[in-house]
Amino acid sequence: MKFALRSLILPVVLGSLLAACTENETRQWPPLVDAGGAYEAAPLEKDVVVVKVVQNLVRNMEDFADPQAGLAENLRRMEHWIEVACSEGGKPDFILFNEFPLTGYSRAPRDEKLDYTIRIPGPETDRLGELARSCDSYIIFGSYARDDEWPGHILSINTVIDRQGEIAAEYWKSRNIKRFGAEAGDIPTTTVESVYDRYLDRYGEEQLIPVLRTEFGNIAVSTVQLDPFVFAAFAMRGVEIMFRTATLFSEIDVKAIARYNNMYSAMCNIIFPDDSPAASQGGNSLIVGPDGAVLAQASGNYEAVIEAEIPIAEFRAGRGIQRYPLEMLQPVFSQYRGEIPLNHLDLPPEQLPQTRLDMTALLDRASRWLNR
Repeated sequence: MKFALRSLILPVVLGSLLAACTENETRQWPPLVDAGGAYEAAPLEKDVVVVKVVQNLVRNMEDFADPQAGLAENLRRMEHWIEVACSEGGKPDFILFNEFPLTGYSRAPRDEKLDYTIRIPGPETDRLGELARSCDSYIIFGSYARDDEWPGHILSINTVIDRQGEIAAEYWKSRNIKRFGAEAGDIPTTTVESVYDRYLDRYGEEQLIPVLRTEFGNIAVSTVQLDPFVFAAFAMRGVEIMFRTATLFSEIDVKAIARYNNMYSAMCNIIFPDDSPAASQGGNSLIVGPDGAVLAQASGNYEAVIEAEIPIAEFRAGRGIQRYPLEMLQPVFSQYRGEIPLNHLDLPPEQLPQTRLDMTALLDRASRWLNR
């Protein structure tokens, strides 16, 4: 009986794995991780770098009759805080904002929310580029974005502007957390995971987990939360400073990710008006070291700039990637089958979910676990 049951199950499991892995097996992947435990990096311009995190209040687009007026107001606020960051304390090498400093967070339906997005590049990034040049600092921020190559999609992108005022990198969100606060529905923005094949075809395999090798260290930016595998992949790719943006976050997550992966990390959270029900969850942005220790923190829901020095040259000396037990655990990982397939939002614009509840319904239909 055991033999018969095993004979029945094994083809099903293998078939499932083949269906999930066929695209990755046939894709021609470039080298992404050094087999000798090292990683590529640009020469450092200085031994110690200064990271500043700006925790500021943002106006939501719903507050304005014209979304362009809202974008202009939030851009003005960013300008103010960049001026503060550049004129007070140490001279910054990196200035980090939250997930939505230009647009604010929105639960509006897709058709309305598309009006709340920015284009990258666009007038907002042009202005921020001027400020980056003036301050001689990288500026990093998240935003809802739209792109004519992705009609109907609302992208969640972290943009890195370099010291010359140019866009150095655009970090798509890797994936959205799912089934989290189910009564409110699921996040319907487009991520790498949700249009996986088309994303890689368009931008290249190295952009699955991209690393920006700067003169101040290897960096990456992510809005992913509570997702240790994603950050382990960034560490394998040689990230030394992990910048993170959020609309609410877990402090333990930031500390643990830094410690597990031997990297510095900075997290910028949004803040809320004092009378907001979410005020107790706003702020508390922080910068942590590779041991998880807090180097600086704005402890509360208030506007602030925090800063920390990172001894990047000393940190890099003799450092390699972490020793992960992937070979030992491969039998388990290879049999795991995620609930939601890749490419679940690779759809015509008219079929994209309008609301969070629509997104939950789409996930229910696509679920491998609910539809066994």
